[in-house]
Amino acid sequence: MSKPTSSSLQNSVGLFGNTYFGKKVLVTGHTGFKGSWLSFWLNRLGAKVWGYSLNPQSKPNHWDILKNSFNDSILEKDGDIRGDIRNLPHLQKVFSEVKPDIVFHLAAQALVLPAYEDPIETYSSNLMGTLNIYEVARKSDSCKAIVSITSDKVYQNDELNKAFTEKDTLGGYDPYSSSKACVEIMSTSYRNSFLNIEQYKLKHNILLATARAGNVIGGGDWAAQRLIPDIIRATTNSEKVSLRSPSSTRPWQHVLDPISGYLQLGQKLLSEQSEYSGSWNFGPKEYNWSVLDVIKLLKLGWPKIEYSTEVNPKLFHEAKTLSLNCEKAHSLLGWKPIWNTKYSIEKTIAWYSDFYSEKKVNTEKDLQQFILDAQEQRVEWAVT
Repeated sequence: MSKPTSSSLQNSVGLFGNTYFGKKVLVTGHTGFKGSWLSFWLNRLGAKVWGYSLNPQSKPNHWDILKNSFNDSILEKDGDIRGDIRNLPHLQKVFSEVKPDIVFHLAAQALVLPAYEDPIETYSSNLMGTLNIYEVARKSDSCKAIVSITSDKVYQNDELNKAFTEKDTLGGYDPYSSSKACVEIMSTSYRNSFLNIEQYKLKHNILLATARAGNVIGGGDWAAQRLIPDIIRATTNSEKVSLRSPSSTRPWQHVLDPISGYLQLGQKLLSEQSEYSGSWNFGPKEYNWSVLDVIKLLKLGWPKIEYSTEVNPKLFHEAKTLSLNCEKAHSLLGWKPIWNTKYSIEKTIAWYSDFYSEKKVNTEKDLQQFILDAQEQRVEWAVT
């Protein structure tokens, strides 16, 4: 890996064809894990960023850490907007004031187990909240593009160990997965009905794409009932973490990899390339890792981690295997993941270890390294 230099982020303005420089960008869910990383990167790309979200759901959380760690503001003045995407009048007011060029929609109830506990909250937030975003954007005079983030769990998973393509059947056993599949179905219907590609520039000026990413890891995630945050919480409390599904495999990837895909997709939409409207998979470059393999590598980076493998048959259903085929993004979008799973895990545990042992925040350092590695690999978005 190349060594980052202080000029890395100074040169980031030219990334993604310099598309985001000066653009007004609205990020929903900006206080969440992925939303905070995306907002930070957009700021470094020279975008004018506004965020719309509920309050952070954990303490500590990556959003507050970023605000406290960097002197320069990530968002525009008064751009840290708190609100619920189900509140249509408030959304309308925000859109009329911000006048965004593009919306990255990440706000959601994003966890499997809480969706079992409160399915009404999950479906209303994920489906109706997303519909509100689409409606307000469609009726906006400014918005040109929407990148809507769903999940790799939108597919009908028969546990056949296949890599799903964007054309595979949508489904979802559990409420969270099916709520995101509902969003995908609604998005296709909405695109056909109101944002039809054939009517682009004739009856409307907005392109809509959805993005399906795998299990995302990286520093700054403290969400409840996720593997690495659960491990971090247990370790910092000198407790042993119990692995509920040690043999389950997932397409683990560093948060910056799918975000680079979201940004590249947004670039194409803002460039008025209607062929990029649609659904896209963004997954890692290699085979899946099991939960047990992940924690073994984490323990090498932070020996304090202790764990047990106590499978609980009474737990709610979760898919045992999950994998994405990303050939569409590779061949048509020119996107590819930069970091392999092993390195992504190592960077993740280093972020937490440095944060707890030295009060260091490696977000900017990791972004610098990611950009340099992408430039070394000559990927399309990184060539300036």
